[in-house]
Amino acid sequence: MMKGLRRLTAVLSLIAMTILMTGCTEKMIVLNPKGEIGKHQLDLIVISTVLCLVVIVPVLILTFYLVWKYRHKPGKDAKYDPTWEHSTKLEAIWWGVPIVIIAILGFITIRYTYMLEPSKPLKHEAKPIVIQVTSLDWKWLFQYPEQDIATVNYIEFPENVPVEFRLTSDAPMNSFWIPQLGGQIYTMSGMAMKLHLIADEPGSYMGMGANFSGRDFGKMQFIAKATSQEEFDQWVEEVKKSSPALTTEGYEQLAEPGVSEVQTFSSIPEGLFERIVTKYGGHNHGSKETENASNQED
Repeated sequence: MMKGLRRLTAVLSLIAMTILMTGCTEKMIVLNPKGEIGKHQLDLIVISTVLCLVVIVPVLILTFYLVWKYRHKPGKDAKYDPTWEHSTKLEAIWWGVPIVIIAILGFITIRYTYMLEPSKPLKHEAKPIVIQVTSLDWKWLFQYPEQDIATVNYIEFPENVPVEFRLTSDAPMNSFWIPQLGGQIYTMSGMAMKLHLIADEPGSYMGMGANFSGRDFGKMQFIAKATSQEEFDQWVEEVKKSSPALTTEGYEQLAEPGVSEVQTFSSIPEGLFERIVTKYGGHNHGSKETENASNQED
């Protein structure tokens, strides 16, 4: 009897801990989205979880019920019932419900996969701001081709304005992720990926590299700050006035393995991002990437 009570107490404690943890959404940043894409992804997480619970909860309840009902009872013989194992209605339920849930999940997955395609531009009246992202060992380089500035481990952009990230790598493959805004897309050498995000309100959001890439991969974090358009324009002007220029030689030094503090640069070498992309590709591949990048900027 005491063992049964201890097991029941342990189960209830686990359930209570789960309930308390689900209330800490401010700390669980994935569950506290601040952008359109992040909110859609949270919807997908919630819908998928609820549908899975339709199966998981009854199974767990029945498991504990059967273990308790058919537990060993000293001095008592188990009831013999040779026909208990088959029921057409029960068979239809425990096969039919999962099949329906899988069909619903399949439909939802297809719908959200198309809607949340990373390279698909966001429908918005504001013109997107372009940020070119390069993952290095073990830091992030961000270039603003339209503003002609660059930063390391820090990005700033206006709120309620789409951001078009163009991503590549000049180091081992990594994964770019701003949990509260959504996304998570791989950065790969020789390729220029795209990711469209937007911040619905001002704030400083944590960004990170979400893929193991060597010794200091855990330090590949950055701040993504959403501000008003006026504050963003002022920040750009301040960077252009007070920061040094990023030269080709300076980039080569920056690309050397090592961690880095936040840095800003008042100008960037023309075509640097395109050269990084084509650095690891063949001649034809590189020409196509450069041409596409030029057409996009035009």
